[in-house]
This record gives sequence, structure tokens and C-alpha cells, in this order.
Amino acid sequence: MDQNSLKRCHWCGTDELYIKYHDDEWGKPVFDDKILFEFLILEGAQAGLSWITILRRREGYKKAFANFDVQKVAAFTEADVERLMKDEGIIRNRLKINSTIKNAKLFIALQEEFGSFADYIWAYMPNKKPIINDFKNGGIPVSTEISDAIAKDMKKRGFKFFGTTICYAFMQATGMVNDHEIGCIAR
Repeated sequence: MDQNSLKRCHWCGTDELYIKYHDDEWGKPVFDDKILFEFLILEGAQAGLSWITILRRREGYKKAFANFDVQKVAAFTEADVERLMKDEGIIRNRLKINSTIKNAKLFIALQEEFGSFADYIWAYMPNKKPIINDFKNGGIPVSTEISDAIAKDMKKRGFKFFGTTICYAFMQATGMVNDHEIGCIAR
């Protein structure tokens, strides 16, 4: 069967990169801290931009941010910031770059406090399981009470570029919520 004839969520359109992301990743539960850190970086970078812009630069982010190794990113120096400001493979925004380094340090602190970042973030979910929503043709919220609570706690801990809207997008990307539309092949 032709991949483009399958029913998918309306937002992924016909872009092959979006379709692959939609089919293989979006809404699938993630408990691996390295992948959670990757999405923390990518979602923060996405603030104010389209997700496809970030997906197209994902490999650039992987190279620029030490293959998403949180320990290495937390150790980045001002020289690394200057290097990243010249890296055309990422969004060259000094505030976002600095926040990524700071967020890496805070991510490690959460790992130390809770045993893993996954244990911290998934504790917000009822029974530590994904919420499967029943949306049809859009109508997906941009935030929820859970994303509000997570974002509020993370802000209190010092995280930047992780408000409730970015948090909810993170929750969707990492499968904490499954917002695939009713009838979607990836549901």
C-alpha cells in the first residue's frame, strides 16, 4: 500500500521527514534519559519556530550537542557557546544555547534526585502510563493541567525554554500523551 494513502494525523502532511517522525516516534512512550534529553534540547530550540524547522536540523543538533550526551553538554564552556553560535546546523540563538547548557546541569540534578529523569517526569502521569486522548481532526490542546504542573516545577528548578506549551509538545513527542487522531495508523 502507498504510504501516502494511509490515514495519518492532519498535521504531518506529505513531508517525508514529518511522516517518518509521525509514524516512528511521535506519541511513543520514551523512558530512556538520553532520548528524553534530546527532546528537551529540541523542544527548547523549537520555541517560536515550527517543528519541521527543528526536525530538519536534528542531525546538526546531534553533532553540535555531543550526540545528546547530557554530561558533555553540561560541561560546555563559553568557548563552546561561541563555537555553537557559528554552527549553521542549529538555530544560532545565544539564549537558547546557554539555556541548553544550563538545562543539562539541571537535568543531571534531577537524575541524581530521582534516580533518572524518566522517573521524575513520568511520576506526573497517572499510574506512570501514557494518557491516550480521543481527538478527531485536530482540537488538540496546547497545554494541560499536567503540563502546567511539570513546567511550573521545572521553572522553579531553573529550567529555561520549557513553559507549559513546550512541555506539552515534549509530552506528545515522548509519548507521555498519545494525541494521534482517531483513525490514524500510528494510534
